[in-house]
Amino acid sequence: MKKWLQQLMIISVAFVTLGVISPSHEIWDSLHEKENIKQPGLPESGSAYSVSFETTFERDPLPAASEDELISGARKLAYTKFGTKIGPAIGDEFDTVIFPEMERVIRDTFGEQFQMDRKLAISERPSGGHAEKIFNIKDAETDKNLLLFHVRTEKRPQDGYFFNFHYHVAADDYETHHTIGEVYWSKNTPPKWLS
Repeated sequence: MKKWLQQLMIISVAFVTLGVISPSHEIWDSLHEKENIKQPGLPESGSAYSVSFETTFERDPLPAASEDELISGARKLAYTKFGTKIGPAIGDEFDTVIFPEMERVIRDTFGEQFQMDRKLAISERPSGGHAEKIFNIKDAETDKNLLLFHVRTEKRPQDGYFFNFHYHVAADDYETHHTIGEVYWSKNTPPKWLS
């Protein structure tokens, strides 16, 4: 009979409040304490549990890329970040003005290191929403970022929205914005990245 009464009470509270409020479980705990009900196989309150994990998880290192793979990966990740709404609108200007500068920065920064067979890798996915990250180039062996390429959306009064492409280097702890160039969007708010 008690079980039936509990179920009726739960249903009536859910119905009256349209499911927004659920009955507190303290009600059932106090009922169980009064009846001194113990179910076999359940631990008593106050029991201590401990869990330990023996396995440690390590990230798989990014595969090393050649100079040409870094360049083609950079272009692919940039267009992935632009998505289908921004990409077609700024693609021509990006290809003629911004991307050649990105390529120059990559070749100038890592030109000698490719000769020395240093293992470099490019990040796998750009960030979406309003975040700036396009891609990172990192040391594949130490997993340390060496060069970060970003794009920032800037709103200028009377002029509209611009995409500011820039990069950061590990040498100055990624603090300085090294400008690559800007692309005008329009006076309308641009869509989010990856859309």
